[in-house]
Amino acid sequence: MKEEYDLTTMKSRPNPYAKKLKKQVTMRLETDVIEYFKGMAESAGIPYQSLINLYLKDCVTSHRELSLKWQ
Repeated sequence: MKEEYDLTTMKSRPNPYAKKLKKQVTMRLETDVIEYFKGMAESAGIPYQSLINLYLKDCVTSHRELSLKWQ
């Protein structure tokens, strides 16, 4: 291996994984919702944020509609 490399001659290229990156957001969730997902995540052995992401992604892929029942 060389001791030093000249990186000024390198050509840049777009990141092929850029579309798959996650974006950090801030959400306000009720405590019972967080505890529910934490319990499920502990049983599944994955972080609860990942579980919430999987659940929301499932809603997107199945085109789930919101049904509000207030009674």
